[in-house]
Amino acid sequence: MSNPYIKQYLMTAGPTPLPPAVSQVMAEPILYHRAPAFVEIYERVLERLPQIFRSSNDVLCFASTGSGALESAVANLVRPGHPALVASCGKFGERWAELCEAFGADLTHGAFEWGAKVDPARVDEVLDSMAVKPDVVFTTQSETSTGVLNDVAALAEVARSHGAILVVDAVSGLGAAELLQDEWGVDVVVSGSQKSLMCPPGLGFASVSQRALDLAAASPGGRYYFDWAKTAAGQRKSPPDSPFTTAVTLFRGLDVALEAILAEGLDEVFARHAILARAARAGIEGLGLRRFGPDDPDANAVTAAHLPDGIDGARVPKTMRDVYGVTAAGGQGHLKGRIVRLAHCGYYGAFDIVVAITALESALRDVGHECDPGAGVAAVQRILIEAGSPAPVG
Repeated sequence: MSNPYIKQYLMTAGPTPLPPAVSQVMAEPILYHRAPAFVEIYERVLERLPQIFRSSNDVLCFASTGSGALESAVANLVRPGHPALVASCGKFGERWAELCEAFGADLTHGAFEWGAKVDPARVDEVLDSMAVKPDVVFTTQSETSTGVLNDVAALAEVARSHGAILVVDAVSGLGAAELLQDEWGVDVVVSGSQKSLMCPPGLGFASVSQRALDLAAASPGGRYYFDWAKTAAGQRKSPPDSPFTTAVTLFRGLDVALEAILAEGLDEVFARHAILARAARAGIEGLGLRRFGPDDPDANAVTAAHLPDGIDGARVPKTMRDVYGVTAAGGQGHLKGRIVRLAHCGYYGAFDIVVAITALESALRDVGHECDPGAGVAAVQRILIEAGSPAPVG
């Protein structure tokens, strides 16, 4: 049993910590999803969500995790036996390939090395080489398994030049890193509630252009709950409704979270995430660790670090959690025991980074790797002092 007197800190990229106001509103008496009191909340959330996506699209909402939003895209856009291209660079990008195979696509999978970015030029070459061009290209904005941020604007340009729709998984990136959906010409962006939107897991979102809705309508069947046309028809009513029971408690929390985000201002939200990411990167380097992945100042959702050789790397996140109360993520797949990942997307502030780097330093020492005491925290503090120590929203 863990020590009840050790304060717990959640430093994973989903679920992420909740602002107290979000937790509090979800503890209020539950509402009927067709009652006027809830419909007012529902309508307000539907009006606010497109601002987060930087889009004029309908943002279709489902009671699901972010993976459900991914499945909705594949279910609506992939036709059995027809070509589809997936460009991945980590575990969550590979989920697109798994979904395309499950729905019977003639899949071409451009799998880039974990820790590298998806290369738009190579994607262009793959599309050039395909005898039958795909209607849809799937990729990831922020690859949570590695901390890599892909160049969505460039990938959208490549897909558009080949007449394809680009579908982007922004589950960990939305609200942490810039994604100008309409300006960049991205037809579909999917996301979830449990990361930078500061809510519990359970809501999936798909911001869908009319072009993508038209492609989905040209191939009906193969979906029911995740049917975009059905959901869009309900949300476009005045007042809006849902074809199924809405996750009313989560919507109440999301309403409060979106109000906080928009009150802070999206540009300010991105700036705060950028400072926290810089601080985390500096802390990693202050501990003498190498960062995993390319040097990218815009990768503001997750910071990953190589763990030192000669230690049992799998013990590091376990020790951070069990001994010091800081839950961080280790590596996935072939990176298990080789990297540690610290998140800073959503309800995080300056001292969360200080605590996380302190716990990482202590855990490294516990498993046999010597660090210069306080060097990581000193590096974090230098960044925070320079930037003015951002506080969390809420």
